[in-house]
Amino acid sequence: MTAPEMRRRLGLADSVTIGLGSMVGAGIFAALVPAAAAAGPWLLLSLAVAAVVAYCNAMSSARLAALYPVSGGTYVYGRERLGPFWGYLAGWGFVVGKTASCAAMALTVGNYAWPEQARIVAVLAVVAVTTVNCAGVQKSTLATRIIVTVTLAVLAAVVGICLFGRHSAATPLAEGVGATGVLQAAGLLFFAFAGYARIATLGEEVRDPRRTIPLAIGIALGLALVVYAAVAVAALTVLGSGGLADGIDPLARAVSAAGASGFSPVVRVGAVVAATGSLLALLLGVSRTTLAMARDRHLPGALAVVHPRFEVPQRAELLVGAVVAVIAATADLRAAIGFSSFAVLVYYLIANLSAATLSETEGRPPRWIPVLGALGCAVLGLTLPLTSVLTGIGVLAVGAGVYAVRAGVRG
Repeated sequence: MTAPEMRRRLGLADSVTIGLGSMVGAGIFAALVPAAAAAGPWLLLSLAVAAVVAYCNAMSSARLAALYPVSGGTYVYGRERLGPFWGYLAGWGFVVGKTASCAAMALTVGNYAWPEQARIVAVLAVVAVTTVNCAGVQKSTLATRIIVTVTLAVLAAVVGICLFGRHSAATPLAEGVGATGVLQAAGLLFFAFAGYARIATLGEEVRDPRRTIPLAIGIALGLALVVYAAVAVAALTVLGSGGLADGIDPLARAVSAAGASGFSPVVRVGAVVAATGSLLALLLGVSRTTLAMARDRHLPGALAVVHPRFEVPQRAELLVGAVVAVIAATADLRAAIGFSSFAVLVYYLIANLSAATLSETEGRPPRWIPVLGALGCAVLGLTLPLTSVLTGIGVLAVGAGVYAVRAGVRG
């Protein structure tokens, strides 16, 4: 049985929790290391650049989500404002990019929980989170609320230990860093900020979406920026840019270098909890976009089924979970982050172009917001590592080719 709509159960607090849960785990425990390697001592500048672009994207997305409060996010906005192809390309970019993000989060769980068996742990994490999501969005939101609370408590302790502990282990990055490195780091950090999209893609399940979605996006983004800045300053103070860029567990090493090695296992547990929270919220968003694309027959129609009891798109959840598990078993963490960043920046480029077409009566944002957002997405995307750019272009081209073939058959 295919249900035309899902029930609106999520309020402001739940929506903020889902967005914050997506951002905090990804940014702190995955993206800081490659970003520090690219930007060196200019990491905080890169964080500011990423935040400005994310703010523009958030405001454009919020206005569009209020106007189109249904599942699908920019897939729907691009289709309605720019045409079917652009909506499809946004949806394709989101699904493939965020599928890679899910794999990155699963690998982060494995790297912190059991480094020697990281891939096995990653696959088991995907299975567990997919099971939770299939049981209903309210259960997912409750789990995310608990995870966010634990994560923020651990990060607050990390900041305190690092700021008031020893700072003698700080080392600078050996290589010089130019403007390209700063922009590349901003693109990698954007991977972390993209969590507010989960709120928009859950638009069909949010109560009073015209008010709730824009407000939840702004709150979640602001809270995430405060957390990122505090943790980045604390880690740089103890490890320096060189130490932060070295290894997969910088925050655990930071508290040890600051003189609190006994707290390191707690940080590892916090990393596992945070990455699991991000994985849970990311899988929610990808499955909802898959649902929207299946409804329009850009993906198999069988994926458009909403479970009559749990009121979630279980088939989409199961398929996405299976694909993520395969990627987590075979992919490299940093490559997954780079590819995901490129695909999601394309997604938000289309979101900003869509917002630029809004009229005053439709609640358009100030003109500079979608313009700066679109330019920022383009620049950050093209300054990512070359492998990520080429892979991203190739995967998007495959999606465009599939669309062209299907359009030709229908014609």
